[in-house]
Amino acid sequence: MKVSIITVCYNSAETIEGAIKSVLGQSYPDIEYIVIDGASTDGTLEILGKYKNKIAKIVSEKDSGIYEAMNKGIALATGDIVGILNSDDFYYDNDVVKTVVENIVKNDADACWGDLVYVKKDDTNKVVRFWKSSEYKPGKFIRGWHPPHPTFFVKRELYQKYGVFRLDLSVYADYELMLRFLEKYKIKGFYIPKVFIKMREGGASNWRSIKKVFRGSMENYKAFKMNGLKFGFIAVVVKPLSKITQIFSK
Repeated sequence: MKVSIITVCYNSAETIEGAIKSVLGQSYPDIEYIVIDGASTDGTLEILGKYKNKIAKIVSEKDSGIYEAMNKGIALATGDIVGILNSDDFYYDNDVVKTVVENIVKNDADACWGDLVYVKKDDTNKVVRFWKSSEYKPGKFIRGWHPPHPTFFVKRELYQKYGVFRLDLSVYADYELMLRFLEKYKIKGFYIPKVFIKMREGGASNWRSIKKVFRGSMENYKAFKMNGLKFGFIAVVVKPLSKITQIFSK
């Protein structure tokens, strides 16, 4: 099976090379790597140029944000399975994609996800949070659960069948997509108890910002309403609390 890995970036010169190397270093042989850049001006394009012979597709043009860029990547993808790696993240080891493919094939599944660790921006060996996920069961989203999106691999045909990222959500479009796929359309997904991703502290949905936490809570509610699903207000409380417990489980 071919796997398409999509990285979206904008002025990511400090971290993009680490993401690129972690994809190119994967032991799985059939990877199509796609990079969507938002017209960077900080040297990101020069770094991408160093690897242009190893990256299947590079697009650099202005966009409305991360989710539009992800949708562009999905539209260009030709793999059977699609994974998304943020420009400041990198794979935990060289066998992540191999593990994903073997398990999706073995379980005849539509999607899978794993665990994620947050690391210090200036010391990626220092873990500050450990997001240990779990198996999905119907109704778990209502109780505040969801997979770590950077670890979420899904068959490309699911995007074609059920849609891509909604552009009317600014920070929770990834959450809404997983809610839609798992809770609404009941795709066959499963959990692999393995760390897939190292994520540097920060990001578009950074929980440390009170303003972003409030906006995220509102988009959490909107995601349920968009999909005609019953919303549980307990999720608004449980989601921030779960992030606090991740600090103590690292």
